[in-house]
Amino acid sequence: MTQSDILVLGSTGKTGRRVVEALRARGATVRPAGRSAEVRFDWNDDRTWEPALTGVRAAYLVDRQDQPGAWDAAAEIAALAKLAADSGVRRLVLLQARTTGLVGGKDLGAGERGVRDSGAEWTVLRPNWFCQNFDEGVLLDSVRAGELRLPAGDGREPFVDVADVAEVAATALLEDGHQGRVYDLSGARALTLAEAAEEISRASGRTVRYVPVAHDDYVAELVSYDVPADYAAFVADLVGQIRENLHSTPTDTVERVLGRPPRDFTDFVREAAASGVWNT
Repeated sequence: MTQSDILVLGSTGKTGRRVVEALRARGATVRPAGRSAEVRFDWNDDRTWEPALTGVRAAYLVDRQDQPGAWDAAAEIAALAKLAADSGVRRLVLLQARTTGLVGGKDLGAGERGVRDSGAEWTVLRPNWFCQNFDEGVLLDSVRAGELRLPAGDGREPFVDVADVAEVAATALLEDGHQGRVYDLSGARALTLAEAAEEISRASGRTVRYVPVAHDDYVAELVSYDVPADYAAFVADLVGQIRENLHSTPTDTVERVLGRPPRDFTDFVREAAASGVWNT
């Protein structure tokens, strides 16, 4: 597999660009794809799908549920996965969220059946909340403002480093033995948002507070900042899974797959602080 083209969707995103780096570091030939990538791929334009898949032997798939709007994620993933298998793609690795039930009315595991039924070898990755949400994602502005206002209560979350997720993805794409597996990926320890804020404060030298807010109040607050209502509900429900401790138990999957412990949240925070990303 290392000498074959590997398609990476969302190749400029948090996971995708790291998957590209991890694959290239292991000598793989990679085909980065996305709306603004080297190879154009657009979920809204299925004419871009087949050219992106042509000649590919493996593919890393990321759907588009983490954005406003309504669509049929299950049907989209199923159609793409079937086209991939029919085009000669032997192996599919699908990124989904580690969630329970609907999130903002969406089933974030909706694409799994599509890859299972595609006829290709498949692996599904279900990560917990990313550490990188604090320094390059949805929580960055709040950290810079010094206040994390979230409906997470006292719930705990074993934040996982995106680099670990990317390494697991690269391993599943390149190596045998991961077919037909669903991997729940987490960090080694679960933290409350208050504990995460304390660690960020210590490392950055500036005060970052966690302020728990009610679910509905959080939705209203996001909408007041011109966030689309459906996306506000999506984010609030996603945070609510932390509040309910639905996935607070760490898994050992990263260590089993990579042969090393997952990166600790403290190490992530220390590196992020040193980069200056939280300076204002």
